[in-house]
Amino acid sequence: MSDKTASLTVGGKTIELPILEGSTGPDVIDISKLYAQTGMFTYDPGFTSTASCASTITFIDGDEGILRYRGYPIDQLAEGGDFLETCFLLLYGELPSAKERESFERRVTRHTMVHEQMTRFFTGFRRDAHPMAVMVASVGAMAAFYPDSTDVADPNAREIASIRMIAKLPTLAAMAYKYSVGQPFVYPRNDLDYASNFLQMCFAVPCEEYKVNPVMARAMDRIFTLHADHEQNASTSTVRLAGSSGANPFACIAAGVACLWGPAHGGANEAALKMLEEIGTPDRIPEFVEKAKDKNDPFRLMGFGHRVYKNYDPRAKIMQQTAHEVLDELGIKDDPLLDVAVELEKVALQDEYFVERKLYPNIDFYSGITLRAMGFPTSMFTVLFSVARTVGWIAQWKEMLEDPAQRIGRPRQLYNGAVERSFVPAKDRG
Repeated sequence: MSDKTASLTVGGKTIELPILEGSTGPDVIDISKLYAQTGMFTYDPGFTSTASCASTITFIDGDEGILRYRGYPIDQLAEGGDFLETCFLLLYGELPSAKERESFERRVTRHTMVHEQMTRFFTGFRRDAHPMAVMVASVGAMAAFYPDSTDVADPNAREIASIRMIAKLPTLAAMAYKYSVGQPFVYPRNDLDYASNFLQMCFAVPCEEYKVNPVMARAMDRIFTLHADHEQNASTSTVRLAGSSGANPFACIAAGVACLWGPAHGGANEAALKMLEEIGTPDRIPEFVEKAKDKNDPFRLMGFGHRVYKNYDPRAKIMQQTAHEVLDELGIKDDPLLDVAVELEKVALQDEYFVERKLYPNIDFYSGITLRAMGFPTSMFTVLFSVARTVGWIAQWKEMLEDPAQRIGRPRQLYNGAVERSFVPAKDRG
């Protein structure tokens, strides 16, 4: 709180609105009493100029290309830590001690199995059902299988639900993948780390031994860390909005998964991969760059620019490095898509058109190539995103529930419809 105020004059009446200061980032004007004082609302489509909550979890400065979890730069966490350590940080506010880390890892690992009846739940889907459709349904169904942790007023139940979702979402995601390719489900293993366990559930088969490649496991862990949270984006806002009604935690996270399914949100890396496939070879890049510049051409460069970042996406550099590590490990020296990606990035960073508009490569530009090289079909890309983002959703959900200022979400509107009309019985209508 600061002593500064903003003055607003409406109809000859001037009111003072408090200005709130955060620990970093822009100040905000508190308009919570605006309607009571003026009888008016604000109009802000997409809420791009509205702070819907106060949070201590994630900070983004799009102009400077900054992303921090609880104050820690994303590159330091992705390169120096691991995903479960990041989960602990997002949930509890601090990096874990050695003892806390061991306890947290044990709790998550011991909850990775899902109720055996859920395996039969999967058989109700068509064999060609999209994995994201399966994820939305199965995450929501967890409330039926684990009703003992749905009481949002009970801190212990909230904690149990949180650990269950972090632990079981990878299992459900792997089951969705296995179901989509017609292979038997693979049970989790307690002797493997989080990322390695997920990879073995996805790619192991009962008829032969499967050994997790440590380079692939490290890449998967980085991808999870880079996507763990991203402030008040569409899916996070959806989770908070659902949670504000008192909905159970599994329903709230299922709502987040559903929102993430949108191509403008979680499906961006799939779109970027399809674009690189459309370009095909580096020599065709100038042709597509010109198409991107043409306002009358529907083609757009996917994976460049970001609604938030007006600078280089801080996650993109780590993802680029990870992509090279994976391709080198797999012996993919001349992957045409990577050749196109590297050359396209170079052209875009030097072309005046893109530089002026700050259309820098974002994380989706490289993550699609990496996941494809690891063996995942494009239909699984958003599923993996949802596994990573689960901890961010949970942290935001818990913070929302514990915030004394939180109320049920109820956005206002600018009504442009018909004014009051009198009903005419059917027999009297022309």
